[in-house]
Amino acid sequence: MHRTRFDEERHLSPIQPLTERQGQYLEALASHAQVIVLGPAGTGKTFIAGTRAADQLRQRRIAKVVITRPNVPSGRSLGFFPGTLEEKIAPWVAPLTEAMKERMGQAAFEIALKTGDIEIVPFEVMRGRTFKNCLVILDEAQNTTTAEIKMFLTRIGDDCQVIINGDVSQTDLRETSGLRTVIHLVKSRMMPIPVVEFTRDDIVRSGICAEWVKAFEETNL
Repeated sequence: MHRTRFDEERHLSPIQPLTERQGQYLEALASHAQVIVLGPAGTGKTFIAGTRAADQLRQRRIAKVVITRPNVPSGRSLGFFPGTLEEKIAPWVAPLTEAMKERMGQAAFEIALKTGDIEIVPFEVMRGRTFKNCLVILDEAQNTTTAEIKMFLTRIGDDCQVIINGDVSQTDLRETSGLRTVIHLVKSRMMPIPVVEFTRDDIVRSGICAEWVKAFEETNL
């Protein structure tokens, strides 16, 4: 792995859970190669994933961090947008990268991105890739089809940790979400993959955020 001046890093305390389910999430990340985390916005699931990735990279426990997500919300292929593939997808993964920057520091993050220790990969170019000795985060997984998430899960090589992050109630697909299919397979086949399910009671972002989630859920919007 390229040196990214982590020797100059700040001394940071381990992540402390704010809720019981955050504690379960952190325990799952510490003990399993693959973790599925579900729930509404504001529960900390993306922040914890980004912070975990930053810590693993800073401590040189992995060679790189790979971040990806499906491109459904734009309604168009990334080819319609200007810039490199990395520049096109960057706004969509900002919650994850901002968490990493906060943990690592802006300069260390930018160096790691430049040297390839952090890689932002558009989901539409994942086919044919194999990932080894890295931490891979699939964000907004509810917007993958079954075929797409199957493709993703069969790209994972040795010494990888995979975090699959999503909210099945917020899919933009007209067909069955691949994330929902994966959850069914894990539970029905009793696969050794923890599924951590946050609820609106776990929202830590703000009181008003929790109120909005509750309002939309209770009116089925």
